[in-house]
Amino acid sequence: MEINELTPAERRVREAFPSGTLVDFRTESAAADDPEDGAGWSAERTVRAEILSSLLLGGERAPGQIPALRITGARITGTLRGRYAVAECAVLLTGCYFEESPDLYGAQLRQLNLSGSVLPGLDAATIRVDGVLRLADCRIAGPVRLGGARISRALVLEGARVGVHTEGSTAVHDEPVLRLNHLVVEDDLWWPRLVVHGETRLDGAAVTGQIRLDDSVLHNPGGTALQAENVTVGSDLHAMRLRVQGRVNLRGCRIPGQLNFAYAGFSHPGGVALRASSMAVGELWLREAAPVEGVVNLRRSQIEVLHADPSVWPSVVQLEGLTYASLLPHLPAARRLPLLKREQAGYVPFAYEQLAAAYRRLGDDDAARTVLLAKERRRRETLPAYARLWGYLQDAAVGYGFRPVRAAGWLLSLLLIGTVAYAAHHPGPLKKDEAPPFSPFFYTLDLLLPIVDFGQEKAFNPQGWYQWLAYLLIVTGWLLATTIAAGVTRSVSRQ
Repeated sequence: MEINELTPAERRVREAFPSGTLVDFRTESAAADDPEDGAGWSAERTVRAEILSSLLLGGERAPGQIPALRITGARITGTLRGRYAVAECAVLLTGCYFEESPDLYGAQLRQLNLSGSVLPGLDAATIRVDGVLRLADCRIAGPVRLGGARISRALVLEGARVGVHTEGSTAVHDEPVLRLNHLVVEDDLWWPRLVVHGETRLDGAAVTGQIRLDDSVLHNPGGTALQAENVTVGSDLHAMRLRVQGRVNLRGCRIPGQLNFAYAGFSHPGGVALRASSMAVGELWLREAAPVEGVVNLRRSQIEVLHADPSVWPSVVQLEGLTYASLLPHLPAARRLPLLKREQAGYVPFAYEQLAAAYRRLGDDDAARTVLLAKERRRRETLPAYARLWGYLQDAAVGYGFRPVRAAGWLLSLLLIGTVAYAAHHPGPLKKDEAPPFSPFFYTLDLLLPIVDFGQEKAFNPQGWYQWLAYLLIVTGWLLATTIAAGVTRSVSRQ
């Protein structure tokens, strides 16, 4: 294109390109243009996208100068085409209005900064950026395609708005409005205050640094708001005060540091609101988060520290196979146990074992025994009727071995009853000349303890209802002894 075919605005851009001088069109118009309405932008600040493309693909480069495309506040008409382009210059198009979605599929750029711009979409899948890719404070109707991109520094979407929000609409988009699957970022994903209306897809992404989603809003009611399976993060994923309407899927993620959802809110009624199964996480924080609306799935995940108040959990959870080293805050076992009854799969013994082990690591053996007692009671509900009866007996007698003091109480009560009864009416001796002096206390103890022989039981023969009382003490003694032995053995074997 010849120089005389360029508009004054385009001539300025072309002349500034070799030296990388910033061209600021915001001072060219006295009227305050609406940044989201291209109709209000003046002709004096309009640049054709084909001019920009020609500069990227083969612009003039003066010796000793570092070229860069640096424009602020321009209205860009047509499609900025850079598909498979290799541009050694930085591209800075901030605060601009794009009539059409830029096509940068497979391009290689030194740096790309579109901060504060308004775009109908962005097709930059498999792009290579040697520096930072900035889309901060952008307004993008979507979709944004960055799948397979490789970014040597950070990807910044701070304060950006992606997708179109329709008041009261619950329609699910056919395509993710923010597609970043298999993205590779060698620094951070910096996304505070990001607002997305539609699905964000991040499957298979690898981030060397951290992911920041603090104060962000992901809105896709009835569908998936965040699809992020098998994401690998170098340090932390911070999403404090995150608000999500729709499903969050983090299955298989690897986060060695914190997965921080403090003060966050998840809502997906009638479905899984948070799927964090098969994960490996250093710390999962749900501190002071809002009660989750929907199911939480933590199956088969490995978590070192789980920080969550019982009030956070919904009415249905999936915890089968979940392992954790410690729980915060430290609460009585009675506060934690109701969660295990919300397990969708029903009775899961491993969940109780994990909770008891966490209390043991804290040195709270009483709480651990309370959890294991609750486990036996829950197991009893799954047994046939005859087994449940035996379970009730073990529970009442010694609390399945976790409440051995109960057995002493039962034995003392029966010993007192027998002593009083036989003191009031001595049973007759079997052999009067050979019988030892009768002792109501030791006679009753002889009946109760099957492995102890004081010589009283074999020497005397009660009659009438005293004989039936003897039978009752013998049977009860055997049952108590057997139950105590089984319960104590179980308790000792678990220590």
